[in-house]
Amino acid sequence: MKEQDDWHLTEAITHALGRGDPFAAAVRATRMPMVITDPAQPDNPIVFCNQAFQSLTGYAREEVIGRNCRFLQGPDSDPATVKAIGQAIADGRDIAVDLLNYRKDGSTFWNALYLSPVRNDDGSIQYFFASQLDVTERVEAQATITAQKEVIEREVALRTADLKEALEVKTLLLHEVDHRVKNNLTMIGSLLRLQARSIADPQITEKLENMLQRIDALATVHRRLYESDDLSHFDVGAFAANLVSDVVGASGRTDLRVTCDVDHVEIPSESATAVGLVLNEILTNAIKHAFSDGRAGTLDVSVKRIGDRAMIRIKDDGPGLGGAQPPSEGLGFVLIKRLSRQIGASIDWPEQPLGTLVELSFPVSG
Repeated sequence: MKEQDDWHLTEAITHALGRGDPFAAAVRATRMPMVITDPAQPDNPIVFCNQAFQSLTGYAREEVIGRNCRFLQGPDSDPATVKAIGQAIADGRDIAVDLLNYRKDGSTFWNALYLSPVRNDDGSIQYFFASQLDVTERVEAQATITAQKEVIEREVALRTADLKEALEVKTLLLHEVDHRVKNNLTMIGSLLRLQARSIADPQITEKLENMLQRIDALATVHRRLYESDDLSHFDVGAFAANLVSDVVGASGRTDLRVTCDVDHVEIPSESATAVGLVLNEILTNAIKHAFSDGRAGTLDVSVKRIGDRAMIRIKDDGPGLGGAQPPSEGLGFVLIKRLSRQIGASIDWPEQPLGTLVELSFPVSG
């Protein structure tokens, strides 16, 4: 009897359909739940539903025909989605949505609804055609994935917060270590300077003063590390500018003109001490030998990155080396040689028509 009724209802749709129309037969027989509504009637009621729709919802045909599709909605159906469906019908356009619907027995299912207007020859809407598909498993799987994702994201956020806090503590501790080392070096320097005042031998005093300059250079390194936010890298450009200012200031020479052309060049923090001591030796030697006997002059300091290496150039306008290489004796030269090897640096004294040029090149980070 239902099969005959289904035939009767599909025959009511006269345009391009009929008893012999294969489309009408397909709509009746398909496993896809389908309904047809008539917008010409009040409240756009259902005028046809196939057997698959009846099986999906639990409603018999006579309980469906003449009712608006909203009878499948319930308290947990999304109002925004319902409103979007109503607006699509009012606008006469297609819409595809997922909507929570209710069966006759009160159980729920997620309905993948596709609604489309059917127009006649003059373009006016004669029917709305709607197909349904139970996608409950897909929606619930997506909800499970979303919930698991949220749990994972919360765990990641908590772990990230823990790691950030641990890093901040580590940074604070290392900064405190650098700060204390700098203060201790400064105190050691002060004590040695007090002791130096009581030494009458000028040679001992000179050697002690040279050692004090090296202690000051180390203190400058730790001051820069203390002030930096990055524990793993050290800006050798800013350090060189600070160091030359400190060395010239400590020498008491107000007649020296200093020019600095330094870029931000990062080196590994573990190389900072060695680089600081090498630069200190070069700078103090320049002041001591190029500007001896109170001779005024200019000291140029440049720090650049060339490829994967840092290039530090220190040039004075003193008498120069006269084509010779610097003396290989003395603690200063030994320090330069050993510390340069420690950081993989090469150091050269290119011949100059005037003054002395020292070039220090070594690997940089990243």
